[in-house]
Amino acid sequence: MSAPSDSKNGPIVKAPAGAVEGQTEGALRVFKGIPYALPPTGSARWRPPSPMPRWTGVRKATEFGPVCFQPASPPASIYSWIPMPMSEDCLTLNIWAPTGARNAPVFFWIHGGALTTGSSRDALYDGTKLAGQGIVVVSINFRLGVLGWLAHPELSKESPLGVSGNYALLDLIEGLGWVRHNISAFGGDPSNVTIAGESSGGLSVMYLMAAPAARGLFAKAIAESAYMISTPELKKAAFGSPSAEDSGVKLAAALHAPNIEAMRAMDAGTLTTAAPAAGYVPWGTIDGHVLPRQLVDVFDKGEQAPVPILAGFNSGEIRSLRFLAPHPPASAAEYEATIRDRYGDLADEFLRLYPSANMDESILATTRDAFYGWTAQRLVRKQTALGQPSFLYFFDHGYPAADTAGLHGFHASELPYVFGTSDATPPHWPKIPATPQETRLSDAMIGYWSSFARTGRPQAANEPDWLPFGPNGSYMAFEETPKPADHLLPGMYEFNEEVVCRRRAAGDIGWSWNVGLYSPKNPGPMAQCKP
Repeated sequence: MSAPSDSKNGPIVKAPAGAVEGQTEGALRVFKGIPYALPPTGSARWRPPSPMPRWTGVRKATEFGPVCFQPASPPASIYSWIPMPMSEDCLTLNIWAPTGARNAPVFFWIHGGALTTGSSRDALYDGTKLAGQGIVVVSINFRLGVLGWLAHPELSKESPLGVSGNYALLDLIEGLGWVRHNISAFGGDPSNVTIAGESSGGLSVMYLMAAPAARGLFAKAIAESAYMISTPELKKAAFGSPSAEDSGVKLAAALHAPNIEAMRAMDAGTLTTAAPAAGYVPWGTIDGHVLPRQLVDVFDKGEQAPVPILAGFNSGEIRSLRFLAPHPPASAAEYEATIRDRYGDLADEFLRLYPSANMDESILATTRDAFYGWTAQRLVRKQTALGQPSFLYFFDHGYPAADTAGLHGFHASELPYVFGTSDATPPHWPKIPATPQETRLSDAMIGYWSSFARTGRPQAANEPDWLPFGPNGSYMAFEETPKPADHLLPGMYEFNEEVVCRRRAAGDIGWSWNVGLYSPKNPGPMAQCKP
């Protein structure tokens, strides 16, 4: 391969995949919409991705590719973008590379969106500011919703491994393989790749850490607001969920599709809209191969990728996701009675952590901690146990527009600070003021994130040291400024770990946002849940 060169139109990189022409943006060379796999259309729908053959000539890489098919977002949602072109031919990635980069760290970004929506072209994820720190930024599209995660007995029968589902995860692995073989041509170091994602992107990071096929394709991991929830298993019902194959059969029946051939013949847009309307929800599938076992079991057994991790969550996660939390009951007495009924011997500890004195805040914190807080601490604890540097954060920053809207520290509100894109948020996002204080916080987070990608240690110029989680439970609080602290939310992790342990042992209750007032009756004490 040869170093990048400039044509009269834009920089050209001759990579093993083929030559691409991008564009120069300041001190960066930017390449958009590069295909990393063949379109998963027609008979290729619901099959593992096929590598993109080497192309001849010079491929233009100056426009983002279309987004993968997804249902429309509620128009007033703070997460909604203006409509973008959609296609099944969406398996593309984008690269921001410093001019003259050689063996630079690679930051591989996986967007969020509940495995259902989102894209790498969202302006929130522009890689300019991070790449300005001397790293190569890659963002990727992957199949979403029913097109990315459907399992079905006919699909399993087609597979040499006898499995189905997880096609979007296989897309990500294919994309990482493309980076492994091609990124050095753009100035990146294929042996120093950090996978990073937020929300379902953080879930995808954990899936990659657990997936044997992804082993060795990345060296570090960043998981923002990830959730280590129970996951459907391929052929058997478990933890209160039907098997993934049964969910696929149920969906086919709801769509009046007699077989997979009929579903492959359906229009992608129609299918994408009809599936959630029929009750289909996309998840990974525990199939014994792509995902060998439940994430909690993988991490308990130390079978996950042994890499440094940076993980955390936000103080107000559920303020913008209130559909995940129940409405407060009529009285504190009713709240306490419900909790005692659902949690039994754990009720006193629950009510200590989430008291009835301020039910609204307790309800928001209950779901936040069970979903995101417990996961973040579990990740840093398990990677620490493997001897890997592990760093925890708590994003507790507010600004006038967000706080006025009751959205202090809301879900994903750290992203404009991490990417330096406060002027490029979605239309209904609370507007971030252009003040020195906000700029300083963003600069700090860009510094911490990019240095972690570089060395596995988060550092920022003129900002405090971020200590590993270690025995003191150290973490970084991002408030008005970064503030080191320790022992985040004492007792929160231990309580949720006990609840999850009991549900795992019982085998018929999942762990997700079905907590607090939404909780079923939890199992009583079990010997295997004791230290």
